[in-house]
Amino acid sequence: MDRKHFRPGPLAQVSRVPVADRWDLVLVRDLRHPPERVWAALTEPARLAEWAPFLASRDLGAPGEATLSTVDGDRSLDAPSIVLRADPPNLLEYTWGDDRLRWELDRTDGGTRLTLRHRIGRPELAPVMAAGWHLCLDVAGHLLDGDPVGPIRGREARDFGWDELRAAYAERLETDGEA
Repeated sequence: MDRKHFRPGPLAQVSRVPVADRWDLVLVRDLRHPPERVWAALTEPARLAEWAPFLASRDLGAPGEATLSTVDGDRSLDAPSIVLRADPPNLLEYTWGDDRLRWELDRTDGGTRLTLRHRIGRPELAPVMAAGWHLCLDVAGHLLDGDPVGPIRGREARDFGWDELRAAYAERLETDGEA
């Protein structure tokens, strides 16, 4: 796909769940690839560099410390990370600064049901994070399809429908009684 023609796909299944004094943004996407291929995209630094909002200092497929560097244009911000659980190709859980990400991969007839649980500090961040992950996962889908469009990160996301996605996810979260 020509990058300039990239447009985000339909909204994902989304919810915001209170957990103690924080919230989990839960985003569910179906991918038409087996969990083993999705796992590689979630853990291998070279593949993460093609779609994720950060660069990883090492393979995330094993427990231990890492650094995740958020990228925005020519700027990057390093955040400490600890891979807490790595059960290939079913479950990956790690910290990203103060947040926690849990990726659950369930095999389906058509590929993988991917559930992201992103623990956030404030409920109003849910639509912002949902929009960002939506774009990232759309880009990951193209990468897995063999049709890479390149990463869409930081302010550049506004050029690819981020504002509209944020508004749509905010409305969906309110409609679902989550706001």
